[in-house]
Amino acid sequence: MLSSTSILRVYYAATAVFLLLDYAFDVNLRLAFLEPWPGWRALYYAICFSCLGLIVWRPDLTLLVTTVESLTTLSALLLSMGARVLSVSVNVLETGGGLVTAEEIINFIIAGGAAWLGWFHGSRALHKEFRRR
Repeated sequence: MLSSTSILRVYYAATAVFLLLDYAFDVNLRLAFLEPWPGWRALYYAICFSCLGLIVWRPDLTLLVTTVESLTTLSALLLSMGARVLSVSVNVLETGGGLVTAEEIINFIIAGGAAWLGWFHGSRALHKEFRRR
């Protein structure tokens, strides 16, 4: 069975697959919460590749990198999905459009699951490290 660190490395490496699906086939499963902002989406892909580069180059930074990136991703996902689900827009009332899509739900599960794993693993390990000092 893969360790949680290995799972996170695979997740960051899978960014290439998500990027291909997004730009070549217009299937955005990784960053559906950034769909309206293509510039931010491209930057986020670059950040994910940078995270992968950092944790491959310096494995000792895996904990810190994945914890920080995971907290950022989880916060963005929760805020964007919460805003979509809890607010009723004029577009939803008038046309029924603008509802949460299947891509957004899959994105929430994939990115949210990996972000939660990274945050949980990282915060627990950092807590142990601080208690030792």
